[in-house]
Amino acid sequence: MAKSKRAAYGLGKLSAKTRLAAPVLPYEPRGPKRYNPPIGLIGCGGISEYHLKAYKHAGYNVVALCDRNPGRAEKRRDEFFPKAEVHADYRRLLARGDIEVVDITTHPEQRPAIVAAAIDSGRHVLSQKPFAVDLNVGRRLVERAERKGVKLAVNQNGRWAPHFAYMRAAVAAGVVGRVNAAHLAVHWNHNWIKATPFDKVRHVVLYDFAIHWFDILSCLMGETECRRVYASCARTPTQTATPAMLGQALLEFDQAQATLVFDADAGFGQQDTTTVVGSKGTLHSTGPDLSTQKVTLATAKGVASPALKGTWFREGFHGTMAELLCAVEEKREPSNSARNNLRSLALCFAAVASAERGRPMKPGDVTRMPK
Repeated sequence: MAKSKRAAYGLGKLSAKTRLAAPVLPYEPRGPKRYNPPIGLIGCGGISEYHLKAYKHAGYNVVALCDRNPGRAEKRRDEFFPKAEVHADYRRLLARGDIEVVDITTHPEQRPAIVAAAIDSGRHVLSQKPFAVDLNVGRRLVERAERKGVKLAVNQNGRWAPHFAYMRAAVAAGVVGRVNAAHLAVHWNHNWIKATPFDKVRHVVLYDFAIHWFDILSCLMGETECRRVYASCARTPTQTATPAMLGQALLEFDQAQATLVFDADAGFGQQDTTTVVGSKGTLHSTGPDLSTQKVTLATAKGVASPALKGTWFREGFHGTMAELLCAVEEKREPSNSARNNLRSLALCFAAVASAERGRPMKPGDVTRMPK
């Protein structure tokens, strides 16, 4: 390619930029200064392992575990918090006088009633995502918590994955200016769900998995309104899982656009990439998986790559609870509040409805997750 044409296309400029020290940004989880309340966890299934690992590492005070199958709760107790008490009924846990914060990790269909009971008992709540499968139910839970004077936060742990956390912090600090475009793509093999309950989830990619990416996109775009979402999904000839392993979404914002691409039958060369294009700079993140990522920031001054610490799972699960505890201590709304998360759910529900109906959908018009 001729030099003049390369210049016109902007090719080769990145390598010529000056290498800079990356901006120091507050991307790591920040725990409370003094507030370390007794915590009760309801639901001791597979995901609870990552909650409890993160809480033990952070030094949090888990005093009770609850599961309808007491054996699962006892297993988690023995693994992480040997002094914690075990309950088979969440109402017994909520009847205790010492617990101030409740972490709810049950299945989505069970969550609203338990979240409501925890709110009514005067506890601050961290709910596993999605905290509701109906936006109207979600709004009522938000209002219920506000009337009771307690905090309701959502475990959108991807926000504190190091690469996403740094990108969020860069956008919030104005480092890249106004976000004009965001493109997120994940190419990985999700066929491991074949012999698990996830294989029965109709939209396991666009809903159960992609909820993290809709949430990150919502954070990156901030108050910029999403006008419509067009999405599709498909099966591949080689997939072994039952649900569609391909999913994609095009989102049109006010003077901005975004795309999400999910290839869940990629048996080779797995890759996860994120690009955020702003008026003052561009952020790139790429790597072979969710925890191994290299972030690059390019601006008029040069190019920088921060040396990030941590992993999606430990920092992610720590971050959601840490933000809730800080919000309680500082008497403010948590950044991962349920009210904030309603925007992410609206994007996800619209995408799934679009894939079902074959036409664009406006976020908010679809109030319930399509079955």
